[in-house]
Amino acid sequence: MDTTELLEILSPEGLRLLDSLPARRSDDDVVGTVAALRKQGHSPALVAAVLSQARLRGRAVAKFGDFASRMLFTEAGLEQATRLPVAARHAGRFRAAGARRVADLGCGIGGDAMALAALELDVLAVERDEVTAAVAAYNLAPWSGARVEHADAADVDLADVDAVFLDPARRTAGHSGTKRLADPADWSPSLDVAFGHAEHRPTGVKLGPGIDRELLPADAECQWISVDREVVELGVWFGALARPGVGRSALVVTASGTAELTAPADSDDVEVGDLGEWLYEPDGAVIRARLIGDLARSLGARTVSRDIAYLTSDTPVETPFAQVFRVVEALPLDEKTLKRELRARGVGRLEIKKRGVDVDPAAFRKRLSLQGTGSATLVLTRVAGRHTALLCERV
Repeated sequence: MDTTELLEILSPEGLRLLDSLPARRSDDDVVGTVAALRKQGHSPALVAAVLSQARLRGRAVAKFGDFASRMLFTEAGLEQATRLPVAARHAGRFRAAGARRVADLGCGIGGDAMALAALELDVLAVERDEVTAAVAAYNLAPWSGARVEHADAADVDLADVDAVFLDPARRTAGHSGTKRLADPADWSPSLDVAFGHAEHRPTGVKLGPGIDRELLPADAECQWISVDREVVELGVWFGALARPGVGRSALVVTASGTAELTAPADSDDVEVGDLGEWLYEPDGAVIRARLIGDLARSLGARTVSRDIAYLTSDTPVETPFAQVFRVVEALPLDEKTLKRELRARGVGRLEIKKRGVDVDPAAFRKRLSLQGTGSATLVLTRVAGRHTALLCERV
C-alpha cells in the first residue's frame, strides 16, 4: 500500500465503503464485486484500495480475531505482526514488571502496542515507515494512552520511558514483496542496538525463532513460542521482564490452551534406547529451546538415535509438548518394501514425517503409488543410527 492508496482508504467514503464490505475470501467473485462497486459510482482507485484492505482483513482474522474487522493493514505489516494471544502475553510481562510507560520501537501496524494499551499502559509506538506509522495510528486510535511517532527508533527520546519492546525489521523496506535480511547488523535497529537497550531499562526483543543461538545473550530469558504447532517467534527478555531462574522456555499455544516448559539453561539429552511402542515428536518450540531432554525425562522416554529429535517409550503419556504416535511396525527405508507393505494394508492416505534423512516427502509419496481407503503416518528417520521407516498411527 502506498500513500495514495492509504489516502483513498482514510477518506470518509473509503472507510464507510470498507466497513460495509465483508472480509474477502480467496474464492470470492472479485470481478463481480468490482463491477458492482463501480456501478455505485466509486472510483477505480478507491475500489482497488478498499478490496485490497478487505482481503487483508480476511487474512488477519487468524492473527487478530474480531479485532481485524476494525483494523488497517499493509501486506508486510500483517505478515510480520505478532498474533494477538502472543502480544497479550508480551504485554502481561510489562505490567507484571511494574512498567507504566512502554516504548514500542519498530511498532509495525501496532499489534503489540494495542495489547500494551489494552492493559492501560501508556505506549509510545515508533515506526520509521510513514505509511505503516499512519496505519498504526489508525489501529491505536481507540486508546488515549497510545501515541504513534513517525521516526527512526534511534532518534527517539526515551527519557520518560520505563521499558522498551523492539521487533527489529528483518526484511528489506517496503509494504509487500520484501526479502529477508540474513545479517543481524543489517536489521533495523541492528541486533546489537536492540540488546543494548537492556543496559538502561527492562527490554524485550522479538526475533525469528531460527536465529543463530550463538547470538543470544547469556543473561536473558529466551522464550520460543509455537502457535498451533508452528514456531512463530523467539522472545528475549532482560531485567525485570525476565523471570528469575528461567533461561530457556518453550511456550505451546493451541486451541486447548497454553503450556510451558522452562529450565535455567539447555537441558542435557537422555540416552539412546530401544524403539518402544510409542513415538513422540516434540513441539518445535521444545526443540528450538533445547529442552528435549527435560521433556524425555518427564515422559520416561529415550531418544531413538543420536541427534534425532524423536523420543520413544513403552507406555503412552499424554503431553501438550509433543505429538504422540503408536508404532505399528518398523520397516527398512526401502521404496519397494514400503510400497508392498502399504498396499497390503490398503493405505491410500499417508502422512509422511522425516528427521535425519534426505528425502522429499511429496516426491516419495508419489512414488509409493498409494491405493486403498486406509490412512497412516510414515516416519522416515534413523533408529540406532540406521535409516528406518516407522509405520505409525497418530494418537
